[in-house]
Amino acid sequence: MTSYRLGKFFGRSASYVLLIVMSAATAFPFVWMVGTALKSPQEILAYPPTLWPHELRWENFVTVFKKVPFLRFYVNSIIVTCLITLWQVVTSALAGYAFARLHFPFKRFLFTAYIATLIIPGEVTMLPLFLLVSRLGWIDTYQGLTVPFLASAFAVFFLRQFFLTIPHELEEAARLDGAGRWRILLQIVLPLARPALATITLFIFLSEWDNYLWPLIVTNSEAMRTLPIGLRYFVEESGSQLHLMMAGAVMAVLPILLLFFLAQKQFIEGIAMTGSKG
Repeated sequence: MTSYRLGKFFGRSASYVLLIVMSAATAFPFVWMVGTALKSPQEILAYPPTLWPHELRWENFVTVFKKVPFLRFYVNSIIVTCLITLWQVVTSALAGYAFARLHFPFKRFLFTAYIATLIIPGEVTMLPLFLLVSRLGWIDTYQGLTVPFLASAFAVFFLRQFFLTIPHELEEAARLDGAGRWRILLQIVLPLARPALATITLFIFLSEWDNYLWPLIVTNSEAMRTLPIGLRYFVEESGSQLHLMMAGAVMAVLPILLLFFLAQKQFIEGIAMTGSKG
């Protein structure tokens, strides 16, 4: 009995140590980024390097806004990311519910074909998308940045899998009370799917917030640039202005951290509850 308790104690202690080490390894890049953002250019090049600056240079964050139109980049990223996230969540919820609950011809074939698009690399569709956007006259516009990404096969699959876990009895009881499809979806299914909706919202927001290649291709002017491209303005011929680049990166990551902390409970619950029922 004593050996069992000792084994259980050491096993739990080893788990805690492993978790602490993994957490430290995960947090280290972020701590380094914040520390670099508060350093002077001279201290960044110092050897041996220091994790935290001896003197905090808060003016680096102000300089970011003076050197480039950073606020404009920020606003553009917020507009583009929020529009794409909103539309993807709405369209994915509707399509996911249709594939989970409705019966229509070729449903399984259409779902399989739609999900099969996930195996197509984004680089393959980049040129056709650019030619289409160019012919529509959407180069250097919000339409060009958002419209090609208003639907997501992954989000449809994710929400469809969650909707399949909701008992049919709830919908049948609502139907007996006279509720139609729209009322069932809005008042029963979607409230129950809050964890899944929060999870997919976070996934989409993070993906679009960090999108670099497409905004680089489809925008020409500074007025339409987004944050990932804006950070490249701190790379000069003489080298990177790392203290300013890291200051901009710290401000760029703040919305992601805020969104995660607000939705972390739903996020974890959504990951845990979304199964592979099919």
